[in-house]
Amino acid sequence: MERRDHPLPPASLGTQRTLTSFHYGRAGSGEKIYVQASLHADELPGMLVAHHLRRRLGAIEAQGALRGEVVVVPLANPIGVAQRLLHSVQGRFDLGTGENFNRHYPALRDAVWARIEPQLGADAQANLQLARAALRDALAALPADTELAAWRRQLLGLACDADVVLDLHCDTDAVLHLYTLTPLWPACEPLARILGAHATLLATESGDHPFDEACSQIWWQLAGQAGAARPIPLGCFSVTVELRGSADVSHALAEADADALIEYLRHRGVVTDRASAPLPPLIAEATPLAGSLEVRTPTSGVVAWHRKPGERVERGDLLGEVIDPIEGTTSELRSETDGVLYALDTIRFATAGARLAKVAGRDATRTGKLLGD
Repeated sequence: MERRDHPLPPASLGTQRTLTSFHYGRAGSGEKIYVQASLHADELPGMLVAHHLRRRLGAIEAQGALRGEVVVVPLANPIGVAQRLLHSVQGRFDLGTGENFNRHYPALRDAVWARIEPQLGADAQANLQLARAALRDALAALPADTELAAWRRQLLGLACDADVVLDLHCDTDAVLHLYTLTPLWPACEPLARILGAHATLLATESGDHPFDEACSQIWWQLAGQAGAARPIPLGCFSVTVELRGSADVSHALAEADADALIEYLRHRGVVTDRASAPLPPLIAEATPLAGSLEVRTPTSGVVAWHRKPGERVERGDLLGEVIDPIEGTTSELRSETDGVLYALDTIRFATAGARLAKVAGRDATRTGKLLGD
């Protein structure tokens, strides 16, 4: 294992933060796997999973049973984890700019295409390596004149040439679910089975260019431009793994999730200590992110739920109520689609218009920006 510390430029006098990555195995000896935790710094389950994952990788590496390179960034956001207000970490948005830490990563298709187009040929693997080198060069050429810009460039630089990118997040009160891009579902299905995902949300573009899309979307864009005569493989499978809810931080869950990630690496042939187990059944088929409908309250009041995350619901089902204790009135929260109730908000006093739940439906009914802020 090699530890690498990546200092970020100071945002202010007398301050400097460092991003740390841990590298297991040997680069170039197989696939490169990149795992990061807590890009949203207040989402903690991934940090504990990374802790247990590192222990397992260390033991596997010592056995000589690691083919390829696994990079783990256990605390992906040193900026956000230091943002505290009234004893609470404010880790979703950069307080200086208001930007979501998981949005606005650079889209580098045009820069990469300009570098590789004259050199592409009929050899798919040669084209893949050419594109990866151009991607690294294009990323290195980006300005990094602020701490936030330098941090984004550093994170993406660690991940941009990986075969697999696992971005560990969590929701508020939720079952384990995944976000990935539609062309990547065949690569994602084994992971969904092994992790026991209750929903997988697919889109070709979700809006505002989050980290996982910045890693993988470029590949089928380049492939489409190059055409069949100059094939470019899908060079990266990236996925956002939502590790249940924000309070689901325990050794039992984290150890089980770390074991599942190791099993996924066995399935891909990266961990070779023993044969991979047969894939378990798929809990839920993938559905379009455009079919995920939010449940909002028209009124303010105390929230009381009738259903729990992970339950299958039908259109019109009563999910919960918002109660006005002054007037004694109740607003019903009902599902607008058939699907899986996969996330609830943890707030128990809602203001009018608040988003309180998400249901993964089969039919794509939304357009435009698909991710919330």
